[in-house]
Amino acid sequence: MTADPAINRPALAYLTGEYPKVSHTFILREVAALREQGWPVEACTIRRPDPKTIVGADQQAEAARTFAVIEAAKSPVRLARALIWALARDPRAVARAARLAWAIRPPGIKAALWQGFYLLEAIVLAHHLAGRGVVHLHNHFADSSGTVAMLTAEIGGIGFSMTMHGPALFYEPHRWRLDAKTARARFVACISHFCRGQAMHFSDPAHWDKLKIVHCGVVPESYGRAPDAPRGKRLIFVGRLAAVKGVPVLIEAFERLVARHPEARLEIVGDGPERARAEARVAERGLGQAVSFLGYQSADAVSGLLARADCLVLPSFAEGVPVVLMEAMASGLPVVASRVAGVQELVEDGVSGFTVPAGDVETLVARLDQLLSDPDLCERMGAAGRAKVCAEFDQGAEALWLGQIVEGALAGQLPASLRPQ
Repeated sequence: MTADPAINRPALAYLTGEYPKVSHTFILREVAALREQGWPVEACTIRRPDPKTIVGADQQAEAARTFAVIEAAKSPVRLARALIWALARDPRAVARAARLAWAIRPPGIKAALWQGFYLLEAIVLAHHLAGRGVVHLHNHFADSSGTVAMLTAEIGGIGFSMTMHGPALFYEPHRWRLDAKTARARFVACISHFCRGQAMHFSDPAHWDKLKIVHCGVVPESYGRAPDAPRGKRLIFVGRLAAVKGVPVLIEAFERLVARHPEARLEIVGDGPERARAEARVAERGLGQAVSFLGYQSADAVSGLLARADCLVLPSFAEGVPVVLMEAMASGLPVVASRVAGVQELVEDGVSGFTVPAGDVETLVARLDQLLSDPDLCERMGAAGRAKVCAEFDQGAEALWLGQIVEGALAGQLPASLRPQ
């Protein structure tokens, strides 16, 4: 597939709950790739993320150009202008959006009040997008920001679509009315076959042809092994330090591993609510000299850390298809990850790394021990992993495919295939 950036393409908008932030670098890459194709993309966020999660020059520049809905809605003048505009443009559209917000509300008074807030946010966003000439709104994650996107499309008379990730979304599919959102969306980009299967489960078969597979991706050229970094015993974890990532499992496994490989080292990249507990666990086990907590790092810094590591380990309890696995594999690293959701669509067990049962410390230790004991195996798995990412998870190719889907949606004729041919 090729795209001509000289083509005069219609304006799109992207929306997420918090953008840009370090854990959503893949969205920033997707937006950048679409812009390179010639799509004017207006970046929007419901709320501004914590400043400490905006790391690196690219994220800072994107944050400066991103429209924040709640920030705008807090201005009485801007809110009043948006309300007047919406009612003057099409009062029936506002009424339809209000009825829709009420119809899809979860149980409870508090949930009903939130629907009112979502409606006001949608009015503010629709007004902003109209001023930018936006004809289509794409939302990443289908929870609350997906609700705002759906209401915005109704008020503004534009189409919307969404990228569905999981796994948290699939814990509450009825609360977030995935059925209604899929029915009203022009298309749904699913990040994996597993994700698409879940979307099919929670939607009417009449809309299954809207469910296309669009991988999150990386730019392979941005990753690679440092030429002066010989194979050693350096493990790395990259992710938010939250309960779902299984960091206590990692620390327990590493404690056992050090008994077999005293020279092993572990770098933990990221931050979050579980950081203090993780640091305490490391101290209690006397691992302070072998484990480093590096906090949030920019995309370039993560690339540099991966270039000098020997294996990435991700013992999560739930995932979609983690982009950090793609980054590690593109860097030529073998990976060890939990066998959850769509992970096995990326990591072929025994070929590009190992997949292990979530929470199984013994198997995790055994697989890490196997890798640290066999540099040649690490080399083979690293090469296989990079080949897999280059073939199926290249951000440029995925953005071209997404652009094709958008073009089809705007023309009223989606591509027939699930993946690019």
